[in-house]
Amino acid sequence: MESQWAVVFPGQGSQSVGMLGTLGERRPVVRETFAEATAVLGTDLWELACNGPAEILNRTENTQPAMLAAGVATWRVLAEATDLRPSHMAGHSLGEYSALVAAGALEFSDAVAVVAERAAAMQDAVPAGAGAMAAILGLEDEAVRALCVTHAGDEVLEAVNFNSPGQVVIAGSAQAVERAVAAAPAAGAKRAVRLPVSVPSHCALMRPAAERLAARLATTDVRIPEIPVLHNVTAAPVQTVEELRATLAEQLYRPVRWVETVQTMRAGGVQILVEAGPGKVLTGLSRRIDRNLQALELSDESGLARTLEALGA
Repeated sequence: MESQWAVVFPGQGSQSVGMLGTLGERRPVVRETFAEATAVLGTDLWELACNGPAEILNRTENTQPAMLAAGVATWRVLAEATDLRPSHMAGHSLGEYSALVAAGALEFSDAVAVVAERAAAMQDAVPAGAGAMAAILGLEDEAVRALCVTHAGDEVLEAVNFNSPGQVVIAGSAQAVERAVAAAPAAGAKRAVRLPVSVPSHCALMRPAAERLAARLATTDVRIPEIPVLHNVTAAPVQTVEELRATLAEQLYRPVRWVETVQTMRAGGVQILVEAGPGKVLTGLSRRIDRNLQALELSDESGLARTLEALGA
């Protein structure tokens, strides 16, 4: 089977003050991309990304558009450096929007506006402190699902991010998450760690946010991607614009099937996976999903150089 490569985009949680700073110094397209997003929102996202403060950057309404811009900017750096194009794309949660922009399904300015609405809808759906998320390490997927069923009570508690074998994130009502975290070691988990997030993403508590997002997507120009994008909800591409809109709305309250997404790309012949955005979260997950996968990242000039060499560009 012919060797292929794919590009994946990280989501919320990979942001940090100073992200893409060195790349931005050398590659004007990085700053230009952030300027485009700033023009839509009125918030200087590049200043925020470079200098913080972290507590402001980490607010959902700022993190989501900043990470969208970071993903698209990094992709544009790669696209300027080589005419080679990947066979597949995907994004983890919010990163799906960066993938859709890179694949030609969404205009960047439209995506910025949609993501800003998405962030606001998620923040408004659950009162502050009422929801939570936690990472459960060292348990099989079914064991995590069983943990959620056992400790949900009459509240929401679901397995929502299947990130790699032995790493599953749960989300739901704050008290239910606390019960599951406390019980996880006795169930065989190596660790259970509450995540520093302000919204319980990808669980049923996000259904009101999904309805609000669907209304926004209905008035947004969307096209079928020029490069196949595997979606979190299905670990597969969509066939119609209507399906694309519905899938993006469902993503807010459905699990991120990241293990299956990477496995699907591997089955399609992908041998090199390139992470476009700050950090190396997806690079690490990809290696744990399939050790034979060559996982690379583009967060700085050295990462870009390694990627171009691996691609033979």
